[in-house]
Amino acid sequence: MKIAQIAPLAESCPPKLYGGTERIVSYLTEELVRQGHEVTLFASGDSVTSAKLVPCCNRSLRLDPTVKDPLPHHIIMLDEVRRRADDFDVLHFHTDFLHYPLVRDIADRTVTTLHGRLDLPDLKPVYAAFAGLPLVSISCHQRKPMPPVNWVGTVYHGLPHDLLPFNPRPKGDYLAFLGRISPEKRPDRAIEIAARAGMPLKIAAKVDKADQAYWDEVIEPMVASHPNVQFVGEINEHGKAEFLGNARALLFPIDWPEPFGLVMIEAMACGTPVIAYPCGSVPEVIDDGISGFIVDSIAEAAAAARQVEHLDRGEVRAAFEKRFTAARMAEDYLAIYRALPGVSTSRPLSMPRLAADGRGLSAVA
Repeated sequence: MKIAQIAPLAESCPPKLYGGTERIVSYLTEELVRQGHEVTLFASGDSVTSAKLVPCCNRSLRLDPTVKDPLPHHIIMLDEVRRRADDFDVLHFHTDFLHYPLVRDIADRTVTTLHGRLDLPDLKPVYAAFAGLPLVSISCHQRKPMPPVNWVGTVYHGLPHDLLPFNPRPKGDYLAFLGRISPEKRPDRAIEIAARAGMPLKIAAKVDKADQAYWDEVIEPMVASHPNVQFVGEINEHGKAEFLGNARALLFPIDWPEPFGLVMIEAMACGTPVIAYPCGSVPEVIDDGISGFIVDSIAEAAAAARQVEHLDRGEVRAAFEKRFTAARMAEDYLAIYRALPGVSTSRPLSMPRLAADGRGLSAVA
């Protein structure tokens, strides 16, 4: 198939540091290429991909100090996508609703994955106004606040099978917190859980401008007052493997309707159990007592931290391999693509097949 993947421009694909949506777009794109599909990636110019890259800005917007407003850059990208739309069998958008007015007449061969929270009141009118566009959720819980819309599937995120190595014997005796420093992610809870459990805590996280005051006024003083807590800052993919793989457990004490929670499956890929509060997608991702513990309080979380050594890290990794690989994610999306009305009924598809030498897949119309 000829597939367009349209990414947000905040981060590169994959991100250099923190970034969830663009990371998933990258993993999906690379897996589709690996399976022999002809993929074009619309993304920032510093993205790295085996697909055909259409650079839509020079570098990821978050890391470009000259960028004050990301919207104009996305409008330019979406205009380019619309101009090339007839080149593709399927156009897969990851840009929330920005593209909606541009794709009404080709909606039957588009799909939009919604990566964020959907319980904000301002979102309901726009989704109601464009209720016919095909949408994919990243968890079942994510759908709950939405008006009636055209859901065509739920696809859980996936990681490349060999991206994060399994570590059966972690070298560190610490708990890990990885993500953003923000009130909804509750790093304050993570600090209290570690203190209650009597264990060191390492925090690897970014601080957005919107959350700077929360860091300055709440979290930084807590870090300073707890000698068992170490703030690492943002880490890259290589650092993530070591950070998560050597941890006793990942703390995920969130206090918001988490749409998915990529860090949970990153930890699982390393064999590291997850201790999480039952918000949003957590009960869909974590198998309680197998890949981690789902808890309701700081006391329960601290008790779980002391029990995590009884979990089999091999089973944690097996849970990842069974449910959360990029190959499975790509297969789920391909099934959705092929079922779209504009793909299944009106356009001859470019299908992957074995190359003439039989050594691999090549996209042939």
